[in-house]
Amino acid sequence: MVDFLSLSSGSSGNSYFISNGNSSFLVDAGIGPRTIKKRLAEHGFDIADLKFVLVTHDHSDHIKGLGSLAGRYKLPVYATSRLHKAMRLRLSTAGRLSGCERYAEPGKEFSVDGIKIIPFSVPHDATETVGYYISVDGVDFTFITDAGNPTEEMAEYCKRSRVVVIEANYDTGMLMEGSYPYILKSRVSSDHGHMSNDQCCKLIRSFLNPGIKSIFLCHLSANNNTPQMAYSAIEKTLESMNYIPGRDLNLCCLPRSECSDLFEF
Repeated sequence: MVDFLSLSSGSSGNSYFISNGNSSFLVDAGIGPRTIKKRLAEHGFDIADLKFVLVTHDHSDHIKGLGSLAGRYKLPVYATSRLHKAMRLRLSTAGRLSGCERYAEPGKEFSVDGIKIIPFSVPHDATETVGYYISVDGVDFTFITDAGNPTEEMAEYCKRSRVVVIEANYDTGMLMEGSYPYILKSRVSSDHGHMSNDQCCKLIRSFLNPGIKSIFLCHLSANNNTPQMAYSAIEKTLESMNYIPGRDLNLCCLPRSECSDLFEF
């Protein structure tokens, strides 16, 4: 059995937990160790059992708690060489990852405790951004937390997965009609910004197949989206392809600043 928790999924912090009982790890640590410890404990998990952290990119909402977490628990931190170089200069990680740095490059498979992991490139305006394809005890996950637009490579990894965690950041109408200044609207909607509900739908159309059993919508904007709008957009896309949420697969919007329910696969 493989357990999955979203500890937080939004601009205030992102962190995702996976465990097969033998090895537990995080994808990103954008919230503090005390919050991670509390939210894991609420579901019967011990932060001391964490074995490593995978880093998607160096924006603060993904690494804010990483330095203190890795330093306190001596956790290996897997990231690309460019990301590690950048994180040596970031306030939350500078001088805190010494001895913890492990290198993982896009397209190169590696294994930790029998868990197969492949980073892959994702378009986003960080120093470098990757998604992760992760195979744990026969349960295959794809994580795409921040992405400016769908790519064929993203779709290929999603096709191979049972569980897909994918960004649905904003509703285009809400963003364009909202209060953000023009430069920020342009940044969010650019090819290296964030993925809209419509772009998420487009990507889902390109990879959906009967092997996919769960789609988790992550990193929803607090100002330019709602869980209801994101869910409805993706639900309509699924139904147009004869997939009914709750019957053919699980569809869930992950909470922005709280812990999700525990999911078991």
